[in-house]
Amino acid sequence: MLLGVRNVRYMYFELTKEQKMIRDEVRHFAQKEIAPRAEEMERTGEYPYDLMDKMAELGLMGIPFPEEYGGMGGDWVSTHLCIEEISKADITLGAMLDVTTSVVAQELFVFGTEEQKQKWLIPIAEGKKIGAFGLTEPDSGSDAGSLSTTAELKGDEWVLNGTKQFITNIGLDNASVVLVAARVKEDDLKDVISTFIVPKDAPGFKLGERYRKITWHASATHEVILSDCRIPKENLLGDLKRGFAQHLAVLETGRISIAAVAVGVAQACLNEALKYAQGRHQFGKPIFNFQSIQFKLADMAVSIELARNQVIKAAWLKDLGKKHSFEATVAKLYATEMLEKVATDAVQIHGGYGYMEEYPVSRYYQGAKLLQIVEGTSEIQRMIIGRMLAKGSLS
Repeated sequence: MLLGVRNVRYMYFELTKEQKMIRDEVRHFAQKEIAPRAEEMERTGEYPYDLMDKMAELGLMGIPFPEEYGGMGGDWVSTHLCIEEISKADITLGAMLDVTTSVVAQELFVFGTEEQKQKWLIPIAEGKKIGAFGLTEPDSGSDAGSLSTTAELKGDEWVLNGTKQFITNIGLDNASVVLVAARVKEDDLKDVISTFIVPKDAPGFKLGERYRKITWHASATHEVILSDCRIPKENLLGDLKRGFAQHLAVLETGRISIAAVAVGVAQACLNEALKYAQGRHQFGKPIFNFQSIQFKLADMAVSIELARNQVIKAAWLKDLGKKHSFEATVAKLYATEMLEKVATDAVQIHGGYGYMEEYPVSRYYQGAKLLQIVEGTSEIQRMIIGRMLAKGSLS
């Protein structure tokens, strides 16, 4: 008999009743309210404030946070099931949830003071306000630690100077705050990166240009310019000397969320490709009957299922308070690269129609690539996994 076999603890792969209920409710909402407008949103680039309001009514921005902070008292598995369903209907609203909930609200919840939570977290968790995250700079992308934005304490105020780019959500009218990573200018502090809560109405805050992207047009992406931007001393978030570590900690969850976005879009690709294959006739029969098409669809379904399982596993470990760095990194890397392949195959199955804007797969195909870049590129994910292997921390 194997040692310890009598004490085996079983792992259940079934969602709880509550998780299924939340997922199904969000699925119904997303397919009824969001999906019919997704093409128009992408074409016009108009921000769907009414849909955000409805998402707030459902409590989607605050699922994993306690009720006393405006949340639903739920878990991260439920959060990512909902991100998948929203993304299946529209990728930009899924990405909005990632930044607002998984990154900004979480950092405020984990590292904020009680006063900061009352002032900033509650409106975001309730969906009344949207949050943004300011890390990337013109000369600081994957090498985030080389950022040059500075913060200097002058009296009772922090004075920030620098430029942040590719800032998601900040261009929304209902965006209230951006969490900014900045290098502290103090003689006795060397190479210290801190995190600051910067309101949009702070003196010296300027919203820069709205980027002209090839896709994700309904996602507000802007430059942020801080020119002697003054914020109260108490707007320092967390430990003065651990701001960068705080950012990395919440970005770990952001990777799970981006993976959930990828799974949602991939599932949408499969749904459309299957529907098209069953309805499109060539040589006297549906193209679904051709083995080459069935094999593509089967491979798509397998890849999506594996990615979804990895997302749920990473979120489950987070809910248990266990280490999940490896699982989150794998989820982000695998799911986003999976999506690019699935989207390509979905277009291929559609043939020439796959390039027509009236078919949703053309939109999915365009939007897929960006997920391999945001929240850490695929190359960075492989570097992280490589470092884990070198340390022997995966065995």
